Amino acid sequence: MKLYPESAGVQLEFEKVKNLLVEHCKTEYARHKAENLRVHTKKEYIELELNQSYEFKLLLQQGQYFPGDFTMNLHKELQLLGIPGATLGGEELMHIRKLCESTGNLFRWFDNERRTAFPALAAVIKDTYYEKVIVELIDEVLDEYGNVRDNASEDLQKIRMSLYRKRSELRRMFEKVLAKLAKAGYTADIDESFSSGRRVVAVFSEHKRQVKGILHGESDSRKTAFIEPEETIELNNDVFSLENEERREVQRILRALTAKLSIYAALLKTWLRVAGEFDFIRAKARLANDMNGNLPGIQDKAHIDLVEAYHPLLYLYNKTSGKPTVPVMLKLDEKHRILVISGPNAGGKTVTMKTIGLSQIMLQSGLLVPVSPVSQMGIFKQLFIHIGDTQSLEFELSTYSSHLQHMKHFLETANGKTLFFIDELGSGSDPNLGGAFAEVIMEELGRKHAMGIVTTHYLNLKVMANHTQGIVNAAMAFDERNLKPLYQLMVGKPGSSYTFAIAERIGLPQHLISRARKLVDDEHFQLDKLLNNTEQNLQQLDKEKKELHRLVKENEKLKKEMETVMNKERHRQQVELLKQQNRISEERIAYLKDMERKLRQIVLDWKRTEDKNEVVKHLHSLLFKQKETVVVNKLAKKVDLKYKELKHEIAVGSLVKLKKNYQVGEVKEIRGKRAIVQIGVLPMSVDIADLVAVEKIEPNTTETA
Repeated sequence: MKLYPESAGVQLEFEKVKNLLVEHCKTEYARHKAENLRVHTKKEYIELELNQSYEFKLLLQQGQYFPGDFTMNLHKELQLLGIPGATLGGEELMHIRKLCESTGNLFRWFDNERRTAFPALAAVIKDTYYEKVIVELIDEVLDEYGNVRDNASEDLQKIRMSLYRKRSELRRMFEKVLAKLAKAGYTADIDESFSSGRRVVAVFSEHKRQVKGILHGESDSRKTAFIEPEETIELNNDVFSLENEERREVQRILRALTAKLSIYAALLKTWLRVAGEFDFIRAKARLANDMNGNLPGIQDKAHIDLVEAYHPLLYLYNKTSGKPTVPVMLKLDEKHRILVISGPNAGGKTVTMKTIGLSQIMLQSGLLVPVSPVSQMGIFKQLFIHIGDTQSLEFELSTYSSHLQHMKHFLETANGKTLFFIDELGSGSDPNLGGAFAEVIMEELGRKHAMGIVTTHYLNLKVMANHTQGIVNAAMAFDERNLKPLYQLMVGKPGSSYTFAIAERIGLPQHLISRARKLVDDEHFQLDKLLNNTEQNLQQLDKEKKELHRLVKENEKLKKEMETVMNKERHRQQVELLKQQNRISEERIAYLKDMERKLRQIVLDWKRTEDKNEVVKHLHSLLFKQKETVVVNKLAKKVDLKYKELKHEIAVGSLVKLKKNYQVGEVKEIRGKRAIVQIGVLPMSVDIADLVAVEKIEPNTTETA
């Protein structure tokens, strides 16, 4: 993205955001990338960086472990590794081993499941691979402390065995000499020391000529002399020689190991870059956590639809001091490209403008922005800004001349992918003339399809925005009663400057205010007053709208509760009906079981008795009872006690009884040979032939009967 002027990032306070990001970086790679954060214009790259930040933010919020914790700067070591004939020391090689170990942990962490869950993070290691041979080569030569192992080569093993024997022999000989000198009273309090790697004995200076050997020096006080005993000179020479051989062999082994690893220099540089990338992504995620950064929807066009957008730095400051931050709600698209914000000074116009500009730069830099996730943000290729007094002493330009110089650049280079911000358009000159130029500038920027925000106090610009297609008025809300800005953007109407209201509130003499009012054009004053009243009315309307919204929500809640109660009652009635039907079924089953038992008894009687006629009579009485002797079930008895049968025809509204199960209901509808009967809460379709018209028996009638 092209920024104009060069100080645009500073004016929008993007540099402060970058400094906060640098503080979260641990590696040199990540710090360098944060300090030189680029603002991109390709949707694919922006989305990848944003998704990486968002996925890592999820890991932090869920408290998941992520293994990318390597923070050493191995740039010099890896540069040296790629030079033929170079030699890395044991400590440097162990640092490389730590890089390999960290990379191995990364590849193990990104199993198939996590690669699917975190595709943007997995893309960091997409073009590289893990090579375990590097660790194996280092472990063959070095131990866990970075020292060359004894078995790294046969020669080194022989040298160290000889060195061990010689040192043991030297120690025994030295202790023997030391005991003899101590017995003679020649040794000082120190007993022994080392000089140039050779073992020496400390004797009193007055006895140094009595001890045969090589004098290596004296103490500062001249009271003690350091002598290498004659008996240990040759052994010391042998040890010294073997130590030199050991150093040469160790150096040869390290050089050979460095040569073997040199073929992996490019791979190791890639791993170091991967570690730095993950550190950079972690820093972006932590910054997002601090400022409540979220991932909005991205559109590859000039578009701004911000929901609950906060100025990142103001949000952090207010969070620290425990103050609330007022969010911005704003939408600019093809139909509404330019927003003209008016209102009193110190009302939040410039902060609102900076909130939009800073959020846009952060988004196109791959940083999550403090907006609601439902927000939609576009991609711009140019961002122009003109804020405050930018007069140039170098070019001898006045405030207005400097203002026009900037506007000239805006008009010459603006296009449909340009986002611009102009604070106090037309200021610095005669209001009428400056206002006229401001109108022309806004018309031209609109004609070039540029998108942006303009702040102003000029009435002519407010009027122009009200009737010009593509330009929208907006105002910063102001509490006139308490003389306090509300920092809330109200889109759709211009705002008053509250010039006279503020003057009255701060206590300027009334006669001065009255004189000022007389000097102002009557229509101008009336318009400002109208804007003032309109704004206060809209604020009151907004309060009433919020209260209405709250009441609607409460009503919906009560409606849901009522539906729940009705559903429970309907369910209860259905359960009761089923219970009643189950009781009838149980009685039928009991009747059939009793009938089965009696028939079995008749079969047994038929087999046992000789008088078959008696059995036939018994069977006949069981199966073919007369109607008047039929014993009805309990339900039928209950129904017969309450209702009496009628010989009327079945009609709509008739009270009827079902012949099969003795249920009673009312006929609601007749369809041919079937009737719809309402029984309880459930309607039933029944054949008319299965119905009998009934009438309810009054209680006194029952008693008489």
